[in-house]
Amino acid sequence: MLSKVLSASVVGIDAYAVEVEVDIASRGLPHFSMVGLPDAAVKESRDRVKAALKNVGFNFPLKQITVNLAPADLKKEGSSFDLPIAIGIISSEGLLAQDVISGYLFTGELSLDGQIKPIRGALSVALLVRNAGLKGVILPTQNAPEAGVVNGVTVYGMSSLTEVVDFLRDARTVKPYQTDIIASMRHYSLYEDDFADVKGQEHAKRALEVAAAGGHNVMMIGPPGSGKTMLAKRLPSILPPMNFEEALETTMIHSVSGLLQAGQPLLATRPFRSPHHTVSDVALIGGGQIPRPGEVSLAHNGVLFLDETAEFKRNALEVLRQPIENGNVTVSRAIASVTYPASFMLVSAMNPCPCGFFGDPKHQCTCAPGQMYRYKRKVSGPLLDRIDIHIEVPAVPYKDLSAVHAGEPSQDIRSRVVNARNIQIMRFKKDRIYSNGQMKTRHIKKYCTLKASAQSLLETAMHKLGLSARAYTRILKVSRTIADMDISDDIHAHHISEAIQYRTLDRAQL
Repeated sequence: MLSKVLSASVVGIDAYAVEVEVDIASRGLPHFSMVGLPDAAVKESRDRVKAALKNVGFNFPLKQITVNLAPADLKKEGSSFDLPIAIGIISSEGLLAQDVISGYLFTGELSLDGQIKPIRGALSVALLVRNAGLKGVILPTQNAPEAGVVNGVTVYGMSSLTEVVDFLRDARTVKPYQTDIIASMRHYSLYEDDFADVKGQEHAKRALEVAAAGGHNVMMIGPPGSGKTMLAKRLPSILPPMNFEEALETTMIHSVSGLLQAGQPLLATRPFRSPHHTVSDVALIGGGQIPRPGEVSLAHNGVLFLDETAEFKRNALEVLRQPIENGNVTVSRAIASVTYPASFMLVSAMNPCPCGFFGDPKHQCTCAPGQMYRYKRKVSGPLLDRIDIHIEVPAVPYKDLSAVHAGEPSQDIRSRVVNARNIQIMRFKKDRIYSNGQMKTRHIKKYCTLKASAQSLLETAMHKLGLSARAYTRILKVSRTIADMDISDDIHAHHISEAIQYRTLDRAQL
């Protein structure tokens, strides 16, 4: 007898419908075969399903069993097909009617005792169910809060195979799971780190506030222990709060990567990713035999922090150029070509020299000029082109470290950042960009109007400091953000003056 059960496979961050066809023939020797491009984990479901059925009281049929996962040209991976295969076998044996299971999508991994374990990508599956107009989705209990954030989807969280069968037989009443989206956004939007913990470094904190207000990438240069990492970790806490659409997209990426905490419906805080400098370009950008999101995608709508930037492999740094420019990354492999979102703020930190103490009045620098030159050349010009703000982060003096009073809290800084971002959203509502950091040349010409005094100051700085055309463009973008923070339509001389201070590396090359 033939039965058909609907399930799903996740490719990239999107779920695709997969029809699990189970045919049981009474003639011939007992045999279990699976077709439809299953990977090793899917093939192993035969043994898990067999043990689960026996341990919950069903007789595994000693017949010829053929399982087809359609469409056959789509690679299937993972253990989420255990539950639909088990339901298909039960239905083929005549213990469940086909019309009962039709209209539902089943997904879940089975343990040997029949319990249902959580899967990856439940949010993507719930979106598929909504778009397909199905009756509902039956999945593991731990994944129900995540799937429940999608409006218009009936979600049933089940803990065991027996519970699923009883529900389909109308022997058990299960209430659909509903997630309180407003309460979840409020509960999961709290940050542990706060700018009030940072002592001193007022110049660096101001630069990060400007960066957050305009969506600018930042590079911090300073000796070891000056607080570069501490500052970077607190940057997400001053970025504008995530809206529901951003939270949904970010949660999908973390869900398919298996990084979403059990029972957490949404990722409502902006992600902060800090890969080690030994990371490979595949781990950073995404990929693998079956493409997976990389660090740039896991940092989507948040911050990607590269500590000790000059120690990263050159090819790992160079692959960042496309996602920084486009806001997404395309990973092409033999079996699939997948595009992941990757819109993030890049924050990099590095020492001023290999020993870390160049320019430090309290420590002797032991680096030769050639060493310093090669060290700084590890970060290429094209990558520096995409970083608007360069700031020095000097060692914190004892007076600031021992100060009793706390710094300004993140909540107060965030309010100013949000006001500046709102101005930019209104300005660019017809341009399909959302911040000054995304401005192209045509936007700069249109929106970066300089007062006469500002024009004169910038011209003087270009000649005296020997600034490049690259620096000129970055100064205009950053000064536009500073003017927005002052609620000024025009860019004045003091806005240009502050923006020039944030081009440390250009001045250092003189």
